[in-house]
Amino acid sequence: MTTVVAEKGLDQKTLLEGINEQIKTKNVELLHLQFVDIEGTLKQVTVTVEQLDEVVKGETMFDGSSVTGFTPINQSDLYLLPDLSTFLVLPWTEEKGYSEARFLCSVTNPDHTLFEGDPRNVLKKTVDKATEKGYSINVGPELEFFLFKTDENGKPTKEVHDQGGYFEPAPDDLGERVRLEIYRTLKKMGFTIEASHHEVAEGQHEINFKFDDALTTADNATTFKWVVKTVAKQFGLHATFMPKPVFGANGNGMHVNMSLFNEVEGKNAFYDESDSRQLSKTAYQFIAGLLKHVKSFAAFTNPLVNSYKRLVPGYEAPCYIAWSSSNRSALVRIPANRGLATRVEIRCPDPSANPYYAFAAIAAAGLDGVTSNLEVPEETTDDIFSMSEEVREERQIDNLPTTLGESIEAMNDGEIGRKVLGEFAFQEYLSFKKAEWDSYRIAVTEWELDQYKTKF
Repeated sequence: MTTVVAEKGLDQKTLLEGINEQIKTKNVELLHLQFVDIEGTLKQVTVTVEQLDEVVKGETMFDGSSVTGFTPINQSDLYLLPDLSTFLVLPWTEEKGYSEARFLCSVTNPDHTLFEGDPRNVLKKTVDKATEKGYSINVGPELEFFLFKTDENGKPTKEVHDQGGYFEPAPDDLGERVRLEIYRTLKKMGFTIEASHHEVAEGQHEINFKFDDALTTADNATTFKWVVKTVAKQFGLHATFMPKPVFGANGNGMHVNMSLFNEVEGKNAFYDESDSRQLSKTAYQFIAGLLKHVKSFAAFTNPLVNSYKRLVPGYEAPCYIAWSSSNRSALVRIPANRGLATRVEIRCPDPSANPYYAFAAIAAAGLDGVTSNLEVPEETTDDIFSMSEEVREERQIDNLPTTLGESIEAMNDGEIGRKVLGEFAFQEYLSFKKAEWDSYRIAVTEWELDQYKTKF
């Protein structure tokens, strides 16, 4: 049975009429009001369907002081305002004789103004600023994940689910049935799935969904991770979007494809058929903005200590700040499609990123390149991984940050973080990341004990 998803672009009254019809048809009893904290972790408050009127008015209150990066205990009351276009019935609940549904929500203050610490509201501000410049932002992410076996208590083990390789079919690809069920679930929830396959590493998979506007795509990425974990658990498996869960294997990436659509001219702002690469001046400026600011937004696109164990040579992840029209060793590349499909792909982000922060930071950096009329450096067509350090220095190819500590410092010194998040959310995020780095920095690891305990 297919779940009817609320359509974007409809007015609130029409959306609400459709929601009430679905509630009646699907016998919906519970409503999950979902939002994310500063890490992008999904949170929810559950109410009964009889409270729909209060929900729609944004009258559902929660304790913001209990959510990472939100309000202090003496200013703890926050409210949830649902985006009616995100209503959907959860397919895995429909077999119970009743159903459950969800809304994705924005967080508001008691006076009904948008709460500045809500990541969804942060991305909205970036989208609004792009609109003021005449652009809409389209985003298509590619999220990779691993499937691990679980023990008798349902806890994840260190053993991957299969030994399949890149694009391998069953029987080597034991995750095929899991991916199929994820696909079916997402399709019922309104997703358009474009591809599904086994990735390079053993136990690693990728399912790609269709691009959309920036806010919808961030919502979809959040929902996607939730669905993947939920379905994997139904198979007795644990899905993880951790950037580097297996030493010696490729890590999980989240390549982000982004384009600007010129609302005035009604065309893709990155496409120019008269250019040798069929790229517009706007596209080159956008790329220049990404290259200029990537160090200062890496703490958003690669937010964990573990993120930087993926960004090392030898595992296909980018390490160096360069661009190319085809070269996959570069940080930024241009996929072959042109016309309306012309887009810029930035390859460093990983799926542990809060998608609202990540997409906002990437878009803001690119747009700064456009508004500042930045000049793009020379394209790098050679394999950067095989270059010597001397050659990279000669060609002025810089490194990405190599640790979370370096990224935090660059974020603090740069302009993108404060510009995108605002001072309140920026300081909360900065403090949270500093605490994470300090916790890691002073920890004594098994590697250190193995190396030094008996030697010294």
